[in-house]
Amino acid sequence: MKESVFTVTYNAAIAENTFRLRLEGDTGAVEKPGQFVNISVENGFLRRPISVCDRDERSLTLIYRAVGRGTRWLSERHAGDALDLLTGLGNGFDLTTAGEKPLLLGGGVGTAPLFWLARRLCAAGAEPFAALGFRTGAEVFYEEEFRALGCRVAIATEDGSRGTKGFVTDIMPEAYSEVFACGPLPMLRAVSHELRTGAQFSLEERMGCGFGACMGCTCETKAGAKRVCKDGPVFRREELPW
Repeated sequence: MKESVFTVTYNAAIAENTFRLRLEGDTGAVEKPGQFVNISVENGFLRRPISVCDRDERSLTLIYRAVGRGTRWLSERHAGDALDLLTGLGNGFDLTTAGEKPLLLGGGVGTAPLFWLARRLCAAGAEPFAALGFRTGAEVFYEEEFRALGCRVAIATEDGSRGTKGFVTDIMPEAYSEVFACGPLPMLRAVSHELRTGAQFSLEERMGCGFGACMGCTCETKAGAKRVCKDGPVFRREELPW
């Protein structure tokens, strides 16, 4: 974990209530797709945890929904503004078991951390399939960005306004080597019941400190209670009591 000041270089809406934020600063502590940062917001007692969508040597790309006071304040930041971040949080995905045809399942803003993962997998020679689910067509983001990486992409929306009417479980391909999923807990449970392979799930939980001290984001696993921010957010399917 590292505390650093980052500078906003871009911050704009890319879908309904969904924003892309690019920050310039020291990204050395962010090493693996699936890790997250914790951002200090004005007049906020708690920082806001946001998954890393993409990363290079000098910048981070984050995607977030403006749904509360803290994230609405974040959506109003402009190029040149400074933000205080804790970086290098969480364990991230394990790419070594991905195989040749990994399946990436994203639900809503849970799509974001799968983009850096997809880029890494494509660079390693894999052929990812990205199945992305949203509530409405207005909330869809990064479909073309995944395609540009070389991924096959399918979209599902609950109201049928874009892609297939339904959920990510309705657009999963027949064959895949390993599953990487991030999204709401009901989605992850439903996905788990459909799988025939190994899987890694990135869990979404409300976090206090973001680095394991407060115990506020514990979840039940087969080995007992674990902290999503410190022991996760990525857990293997066999660890979870579903």
